[in-house]
Amino acid sequence: MSNNAQTPPSGGRGAATLFDKIWDAHVVSTVENGPTQLYIDRHFCHEVTSPQAFNGLRTRGLKVFRPEQTTMTADHNTPTIDQDQPVKDPVSRHQLDTFAKNATEFNMPLFYPLGHTNNGVVHIIGPENGFTQPGMTIVCGDSHTSTHGAFGTIAFGIGTSEVEMVLATQCILQTRPKTMRIIFNGKLGEGVTAKDLALYMISKLTTGGATGFFVEYAGEAIRNMSMEERMTVCNLSIEMGARGGMIAPDETTFAYVKGREFAPKGEEWNKKLAYWKTLKTDEGAKFDKELVFDAAEIQPMITYGTNPGMGIGIKEAIPTLNSIDEAGRISFQKSLDYMGFQAGEKLEGKEIDYVFIGSCTNGRIEDFRVFANYVKGKKKADNVTAWLVPGSWKVEKQIREEGLYDILTEAGFKLRQPGCSACLAMNDDKVPAGKYAVSTSNRNFEGRQGPGARTILAGPLVAAAAAVTGKITDPRA
Repeated sequence: MSNNAQTPPSGGRGAATLFDKIWDAHVVSTVENGPTQLYIDRHFCHEVTSPQAFNGLRTRGLKVFRPEQTTMTADHNTPTIDQDQPVKDPVSRHQLDTFAKNATEFNMPLFYPLGHTNNGVVHIIGPENGFTQPGMTIVCGDSHTSTHGAFGTIAFGIGTSEVEMVLATQCILQTRPKTMRIIFNGKLGEGVTAKDLALYMISKLTTGGATGFFVEYAGEAIRNMSMEERMTVCNLSIEMGARGGMIAPDETTFAYVKGREFAPKGEEWNKKLAYWKTLKTDEGAKFDKELVFDAAEIQPMITYGTNPGMGIGIKEAIPTLNSIDEAGRISFQKSLDYMGFQAGEKLEGKEIDYVFIGSCTNGRIEDFRVFANYVKGKKKADNVTAWLVPGSWKVEKQIREEGLYDILTEAGFKLRQPGCSACLAMNDDKVPAGKYAVSTSNRNFEGRQGPGARTILAGPLVAAAAAVTGKITDPRA
């Protein structure tokens, strides 16, 4: 079974959602009142969640069933400077060495170690190399696999034991999730990015508001987005508890995929394109839940607490204690204590210490274009340490070719090498305790960017404004 399986939508049940069409085309078998055996088209793999999976295969004497359908890239433990030198941190070095050893031993043809031109953050190198295609089922041992849903795929994160299952069988056991559609009517305002839309949505739904659902994003604001903006929105689906997020493919999608290294070519392209054009929710298809938002109401967003649902517009104040449901007040206050903020205060104008642009959420070329365009002709604030980390070597190359590197250098910024970097404290890029970091990544949990680090999630435009002013600043000002 493949992503081109031409089974009737929803097994012939009539009007079907986009999710129904892709899921039903990949069902191998079902257990009554139990899980579905789902065929997986593309498996992405990194060094953190794969060692035990490969070891499990080794212990049981199994081979990888379809090695050409697994793409391996080193990203989480990678340093973002001196990648041509031996990795200094012993834990990271061991993880990366084990990853390389497993790729060799199991004859994995799509292995991209440090320095490889196709290397980078797993959810960035998948789309940019043409591995991610509409209609696919995609998994990875990583929470933010939902990024690939921007192409009209069913993409979700899995655990290490499931990584082993996919390596051994190219299938996975899954319970069919419920479906939700979130519609964004109208247009986003000037200076408002896809990241702001996503943080706004999570602030409305909270971190558990989409638990158990697979979400389809729709509406004018979504259709107007580039593929990279759509990836940012789908990337953050997990942060409101969703199993994944997806957007129906359209001409924007097809134009992005066409011509990439692993995209279909010639007659195969024509065949796939004809199928991809059927991948949309039918008129009258039913969702388990639907929500509608007005895109014009969204302003640049920042977070003030220790989960991505604790977000406010940059002009707004942190909620007062009385406005919080009684059951949540203790955790709300604990979160503010960790961040060093007060209920009811505004954060605009507050001094910050670090700025991070990068990660699978905002480490693409368009994010660096936005950042560079804002800082052009300005200077980095003296009190700010800025980490500018491209999501892949291809992004790094584009930054140089487009002249963005010169703009950034002139403004006092230094470009680092690709990796997950300060998104999570698994490498050398850690924010010190008590310091504030305006970060374009996806999680602001306690200690996420380093023990005691205080993370303020934002989009690339808000991050750029903070980097040159040294404080939380409305980029529209």
